[in-house]
Amino acid sequence: MKQQSRDVRQKSRKWLLSGIAMLGLVLVTLFLLNKFTRFRIDLTEEQRFTLHASTKEILAGLEEPLEVDILLSGKLPGGMRRFQQQIEATVETFNAYSGAPISVRYFDPMGIEDKQERDEYIIYLAEFGINPTNLFATENGAQTSRLIFPGVIIRNATHETGGLLLNGNRGMSPDQILNLSVENLEYELINMVRMLVQREKQAVAMITNHGELQGDQGYGIVEALSEDYEVYKVPLQKAKGVEDLLSFAAIIVAGPRDAYSKREVYLLDQYLMRGGKLLLAIDPVAVDMEKAGGEGTVAVGFDTGLDRMLFKYGVRINKDLIQDMNFGYYPVVAGEFGNQSQIVPLPWPFYVVANTMSSHVIVKGFDQVMFRMVSSLDTVKATGVKKTPLIFSGQYSRKMPQPVRVAFEDMSQEPAISLFNQKNLPLAYLLEGTFSSVFENRFLPEAFEVDPDFKEKSDGGALIVTGDGDWLQGEQDPTTGDPLPLGTDPNTEANFANRELLQNMLRYLVNPDGIMATRSKELKIRPLDKKRVEQEKTFWQVLNIALPVGLVLLIGLAKVYFRRRKYGRKG
Repeated sequence: MKQQSRDVRQKSRKWLLSGIAMLGLVLVTLFLLNKFTRFRIDLTEEQRFTLHASTKEILAGLEEPLEVDILLSGKLPGGMRRFQQQIEATVETFNAYSGAPISVRYFDPMGIEDKQERDEYIIYLAEFGINPTNLFATENGAQTSRLIFPGVIIRNATHETGGLLLNGNRGMSPDQILNLSVENLEYELINMVRMLVQREKQAVAMITNHGELQGDQGYGIVEALSEDYEVYKVPLQKAKGVEDLLSFAAIIVAGPRDAYSKREVYLLDQYLMRGGKLLLAIDPVAVDMEKAGGEGTVAVGFDTGLDRMLFKYGVRINKDLIQDMNFGYYPVVAGEFGNQSQIVPLPWPFYVVANTMSSHVIVKGFDQVMFRMVSSLDTVKATGVKKTPLIFSGQYSRKMPQPVRVAFEDMSQEPAISLFNQKNLPLAYLLEGTFSSVFENRFLPEAFEVDPDFKEKSDGGALIVTGDGDWLQGEQDPTTGDPLPLGTDPNTEANFANRELLQNMLRYLVNPDGIMATRSKELKIRPLDKKRVEQEKTFWQVLNIALPVGLVLLIGLAKVYFRRRKYGRKG
């Protein structure tokens, strides 16, 4: 019996030693893997710590260290603190895939002691769009407020950039804005990194000589795209062939006032057939706003020469104008004070403030966009073309077919809400897929009657169409006359998202699988049921606090009891 007991103990000892040896081998293997191999396992349902392939490509190409200053610092409430932690976690994930170290630190601009230096730094941050947000919180039963800067500054040895990370639609709740901002963290941060390290800029063409972009109206486009592209004004009639256009990553047509010739349409068509990207912002209805005073004027449709081409691609711009109860304002002279005109903003339903966006990455979570004198869009059958609406009018809209009366005096009385009986009218469409040439089975223009390179079907290509060209035309500062960035309203000092919309459209058109694809990430909001929390508060407190402690005490008492019972008997 003693021999059997000794054998059992020896076998147990062998199993224990074998187990320890195996555990040691596993630990050593994991240590070596961690030392010489990079790997990360994302166990979250939404893959929130998994980076897009385009992000990894940019990070892997980093050749010099980066420093990231997180400006959102200090004592923060729960939601902002989680956002702060997500920013740091995203930067740390970037560092794991980076070809060069990425360091991070917290820096509070309000912590700068010298007031003049602090004010200058805050003005400097505003150049990157990082404006302070007033954060309200309750501390010790009292309401407090302080300025926070929900953005970052990223620098390398020679350059510095930055941006605001807290973004969202004005109609969203604070929780929705925070969740959307977390979803877009990868995009916002990698876009800043890309701007620091990019070596060359692609070329983009703005078509001219059809009444587009008069004077400084093209400034807004150039200013918005200058970070990513070299923008050139191109008179299309001087192009000898489509080869002259293929060097451009995209072509913009913004509000032509004169018709395109058949030859020019052919050039645009063949550019698209060869994989080109087009942004067409077309005004199908002509209106002279200088005649809108007094008895008013009439807006009538005109031929841009592009209707047949767009119809072939799968979209039609209707010759009408949309009015919306979510409107902007137009400055009018209300009288004279001394020798100066008194200008007041007039409610103007023809200026549509659109805040209903699709879920597409171009406009996901976007703030309001201003359209001025916009026409409605319809889709038509086009085999092989995917049509995605991007932006819609509001809940109270109406279409007014040409001829449309345009008169300031019509706004002397509030319009009847019953007339605005349409909703969510599409204002912008994205078209992707395989396009058929508008010249398929038709005579080619005289200059290209014998074109051996003519293509009837596209090699990909994409285009975005809007029924308004004015949203791409910047306005002027009324006091200085200087051109303003896109989306800046000089009359109400409101800022709309026109500039960001143009940037996102071009980035998607030029590279749909690039960093724009990172905006497709979706994180679920999992809020607690406040009513259920109130009702079941005591139960969950007992379950999570009292029960574990009770179980430990119970096990301890049972162990003491059985030890006394066992060894007490032997005694």
